[in-house]
This record gives sequence, structure tokens and C-alpha cells, in this order.
Amino acid sequence: MRRVSKKTQGGTNVSFSALVVTGDKKGKVGLGLAKAPNVADAIKKAIRLGTRDLVQVPLVEGTIPYETISKYGAAKVLFRPAPKGTGLIAGSSVRAVVEAAGITDIVCKVMGTNNKTSNARATFKALKQIETLAKKYQMLKALRA
Repeated sequence: MRRVSKKTQGGTNVSFSALVVTGDKKGKVGLGLAKAPNVADAIKKAIRLGTRDLVQVPLVEGTIPYETISKYGAAKVLFRPAPKGTGLIAGSSVRAVVEAAGITDIVCKVMGTNNKTSNARATFKALKQIETLAKKYQMLKALRA
């Protein structure tokens, strides 16, 4: 939740920006960012946008299948799969996104910026990368059979 303002000829317009992570903790996760004149509307709008763009993350025993790096703006995020029992070693908004996806064991490193929005988007982009590579692998496997 963030309070944002815009200067106009008639004065200052105040609105609220909400970043919401939606997920079922079984591999599906979505990210929604929305603005509205009041807090409740901004949150509702962000939830609607988050559920519209869901990504299926392939989970292997509660972690990701391989190491991945993603960049969004100045944010750079590194994900490493971790053995069972390690837990979530992640900071900032990365932890919320990874938790919503249902990942229980992972090691994350955030570099470049402390901006929560950029870090969340870089995390979402990394999870999308894993999904697309998993789909390509499944297609290749089907073609070879």
C-alpha cells in the first residue's frame, strides 16, 4: 500500500497504489498492481488484476527445479533450489511472492534495488521463466516419444 499524489492545475490529487500477490500455495501465483482514489478500491482492483494473470510454477519437492536469474529495471533476483528443511531464505517482497507460490525451500538473493515493487516484479518474471522452460521441456519430451 502506497499513498501517491499528482499535482494538477486545481491542486493535488491523492490516490493509493496497492501491490497484491495472489496464490494457492500449490504452484499458482499472480501479481497485481493498481491505483484508486481510496484504499479498499485499490486493493480490490489489484486482487482482480493478480488473479487474471496467474502463472503455474513447477515445484519439485517444495523447491524450484533449477537455478534462475531475473532482472526487472534495476532489480536483479537470483533463485537457487534448496534441499528439504532449508526453508525460505528470502527477503523483501520476494518472500511474499515465493510463499504464495507454495515454495517451501529456496535460497534467494536480491541485488540492485530495495524497491519492493521492482523486486516483486523481478521475482514474478523469474517464476514465469521457470514455467515457460518447463513447458518447452514437456513439448520436447512429447515430440521425442
